[in-house]
Amino acid sequence: MELALTTRSVDGFEIIEVGGEVDVYTAPKLREAIVTAIEAGHTRLIIDVEKVDFLDSTGLGVLVGALKRVRADGGSLDIVCTHERILKIFGITGLDKVFGLHASIDEARGATHGETH
Repeated sequence: MELALTTRSVDGFEIIEVGGEVDVYTAPKLREAIVTAIEAGHTRLIIDVEKVDFLDSTGLGVLVGALKRVRADGGSLDIVCTHERILKIFGITGLDKVFGLHASIDEARGATHGETH
């Protein structure tokens, strides 16, 4: 399955909507979209994975790398996800404590961005 990416700006946030499968073959495309956004000066990112059917460790690595990069610039990266099987991946890996996980883009935009411990 192909990876679908849509990027838009809303109130100072760069929203990257992801659809399809994020795996070893498609993760570089997601990484490229994130790097492009960061290089354009966007450090408040929301990654919407509501339309993602599959996410593997390569995709998680891209998200972790992006989080480190935006945090180094004083930014934030939040994830919109309500699908139980994707949330379970974040839980099993402990990344649910690293990322802000939200039920909607509006919720992610309204979240306060403190450091997680």
